[in-house]
Amino acid sequence: MSYDIVIKNGMVIDGTGAQRYHADVGVKDGKIATIGKINAPADDVIDAEGHVVTPGFVDGHTHMDAQVFWDSLGSCSCYHGVTSVVMGNCGFTLAPCREAEVDFVFRNLERAEDIDRNAMLEGIKWQWETYPEYLDVVDKLPKGINYAGYVGHSALRTYIMGERAFTEQASEDDLAAMKHQVAESIKAGAIGFSTSRSRSHQTADDRPVASRIGSEEEVHELVRTMGDLDAGIFQLATDARGDKDVLLSQYETLKNLSIETGRQITFGSLSRREKPGEWKANYELIQKANQDGARIFTQVHSREINILLSFETSMPFDKWDVWKDVRAMPLEQQKVALHDPETKRKLVEVASRPYDGPPVVGAEPRPPVWDMFYVMDRIERPHRTVAEIAEQRGVAPAEAMIDLALEHDLKLFFRQPAANENQDDALELMKNPNSVVTFSDSGAHVSQIMDSSLQTHLLSHWVRDRQAFTLEEAVRLITYDTATQWGFHDRGLLREGMCADIVVLDPDRVNPRMPDVVHDLPSGATRLKQYADGIACTVVNGQVVLRNNEHTGALPGKLLRGPLARAS
Repeated sequence: MSYDIVIKNGMVIDGTGAQRYHADVGVKDGKIATIGKINAPADDVIDAEGHVVTPGFVDGHTHMDAQVFWDSLGSCSCYHGVTSVVMGNCGFTLAPCREAEVDFVFRNLERAEDIDRNAMLEGIKWQWETYPEYLDVVDKLPKGINYAGYVGHSALRTYIMGERAFTEQASEDDLAAMKHQVAESIKAGAIGFSTSRSRSHQTADDRPVASRIGSEEEVHELVRTMGDLDAGIFQLATDARGDKDVLLSQYETLKNLSIETGRQITFGSLSRREKPGEWKANYELIQKANQDGARIFTQVHSREINILLSFETSMPFDKWDVWKDVRAMPLEQQKVALHDPETKRKLVEVASRPYDGPPVVGAEPRPPVWDMFYVMDRIERPHRTVAEIAEQRGVAPAEAMIDLALEHDLKLFFRQPAANENQDDALELMKNPNSVVTFSDSGAHVSQIMDSSLQTHLLSHWVRDRQAFTLEEAVRLITYDTATQWGFHDRGLLREGMCADIVVLDPDRVNPRMPDVVHDLPSGATRLKQYADGIACTVVNGQVVLRNNEHTGALPGKLLRGPLARAS
């Protein structure tokens, strides 16, 4: 037998968590054909000496529904070993939607997920109305990685109810129509149904996104539709800022819904500085719920949820007095203004005042807590705080922040944790048996956060630097565990006959690089972009897509349809 690809001389980490072993991996016709000693010829021989060979990473929480239309490669996830993603989380999808009503879905997406409206207008050729039609369009697109998707509640509401979706409860007819759309979507291959109940998700005019208007009973009826079909995952963004007893009551309701419908239910789970340790009670309830017959798993992160700030993107004070005039200038003029002693004095004075503006939501910059406002001048931790540097220099924190930025030609990032601030908690969350490590939000918050690198951060920080996991344990967290929860049973392991999604990486070098500010969206809008070091090769469906971050030109990615579509 000859092979399309043979990966030779590597150490295989197969995704199960078992000890690595030395073997070659042969790929033929998109599948793993042989694992062992291979002497047969191959069209492409990859020398993996000094590297480990792992399954491709699976990310279950992205928002690449729009980006897939203008970015065939799947950046930045693809640069961090990710070969399959789930999009459509939190109720935000581009379908169902009529082309004449695109404003509705854009209204839901542009602030809540920081996806530029002009980029969507320029980058998307609208060729669908229903969610099954959307899947068919995505199926035909050239893709570097694999995509699955939920049908989203906000889009469902606006498709059926129009403008009323932002203000009214659904009528019986409205709900019946939504249930029909959910059923048709699941049959066509949607991986499930998603919604948001989070107060962080607002429109640009400070109203709740459409899904938040729907009643609890409306949400449950849509999940029961999946129960009737015995297919589909329910994903939701919970309102995690409420009273502890209210939160536990919500979890109890989800437990009962999962038991009633037989559906898996998943949501994000983070620790929060203002409520230390509260997450532990939630996991006790989840553990008990699953023992009682529910199927609940959480999605956790490998570090803080960090808002990345810079003068090239956004700063906490951009809408404050004096600051808003300076920040409206081109960057070169801002430098001049910041060097002016009187202007700088006014900026420092304003930035030092207590904040009295409107509430800050989602990943938007918030007024800084200076002893948790970090200077991110490198990837490696620890990072110094602005408060610490200001004390050393004998100046106000705001003045230290300005001086630091000028010393780096305004190209310095500041890191502002918004959740998961306690990294001991983050580690416990990753180790909990009811969680999976996947929360990148790739495709969303594109100028605000850069969490597409959560997998390479796991491998570098928690495996190599902190030795909190073995490499085998960490690989399982982002391959087999994630693939299994989302039903990708032909991926996530290195096994003969499985799909050939493979990563070849150097465990001594794998690391996220510093992010860059780029303007490569269709409208020229700003986003953050981040590569990784130490990943030699990424294979998707049996074709090499990336070699050392360089695209080979191959676009073998597929649409991963849900179980009812696969069965048909």
